[in-house]
Amino acid sequence: MSVKTEVISTETPTLFANAVSRAAALLLAGEAVALPTETVYGLAANAFDAAAVARIFEIKGRPINNPLIVHIANLEMARGCAAEWPAAADDLARSFWPGPLTMVLRKGVSIADLVTAGGKTVGLRWPSHPFMQAVIRECGFPLAAPSANLSNRVSPTNAAHVQKALNGRVKLIVDGGQSQVGIESTVLDLSVRPPRILRPGMLHEQSLAAVLGELALGELHDGSVLKSPGQLPKHYAPKGRLMIASWSDDDALKAFCARHGGKPEKTNVIVHTRIPAPEGWARVSVIPHDAEAFGRSIYGELHACDDSGAELIIVEAPPEGAAWRAITDRLRRAAA
Repeated sequence: MSVKTEVISTETPTLFANAVSRAAALLLAGEAVALPTETVYGLAANAFDAAAVARIFEIKGRPINNPLIVHIANLEMARGCAAEWPAAADDLARSFWPGPLTMVLRKGVSIADLVTAGGKTVGLRWPSHPFMQAVIRECGFPLAAPSANLSNRVSPTNAAHVQKALNGRVKLIVDGGQSQVGIESTVLDLSVRPPRILRPGMLHEQSLAAVLGELALGELHDGSVLKSPGQLPKHYAPKGRLMIASWSDDDALKAFCARHGGKPEKTNVIVHTRIPAPEGWARVSVIPHDAEAFGRSIYGELHACDDSGAELIIVEAPPEGAAWRAITDRLRRAAA
């Protein structure tokens, strides 16, 4: 069933206050609405209301075994969502909240089981975006909010991306400007020892280890329910086939394209260092050789590839190292 989708602005104090009121009213009525955060735009609903959370899965076409992150606006709300609150959570909150860190803790009884895919843990995040904070405070309850897109597709980093994906599926999209991080949050599991990064983000392991003292990397596939989103093999994918490659010169790039059945005139190339001549390619995009700039830009570039009808997208391989780990993770899952 299609609904009329409205996009509203927050660019003046009056518009901001009106948008908070409109979004909160819909959320209180059990609706799901698209809201800005500093990482990516989220599709939000009341984390205490199972029927509202079910709307998120329906709108996105999201598999129910893929859990959602719960967004809070203060520590009291966070503690109310967890069955226990270890000292490490306080230390991390003081250092990194509000911000792009999700902490996985034992789930409190108030959180709808659908949020956690039936699991016993919940991911909690205090976003730094002022609009998301204002809406949560106005509602008085936490918001479950995955990315505001169709399941497995490229995450949205502005309201236009959301509208392209969800027009006719949601009643309200709030335009809070461009997402400033551009990559989903780092997810850290505090329900195990040592704490383990389940999904890398732009908050790197060195910073977390400085607070925790010990840290493990990488999700564990033990056959149990997922503790975090972003762990499915294929995710964040554009419509065209994405491949990660390195090349020495233009001839080597053309040979790579031909070897994989690509047509240059239907191929988009995204680079940071080895910049080819643009002639013959459908599109060549250059992102600065800087992890934070790349993170802010990569989803926008993949959306542009979708808009251009690219059949093949060749992305220059990111460098090794912690600063680029989240970007490598997203590109590998997009290419799966």
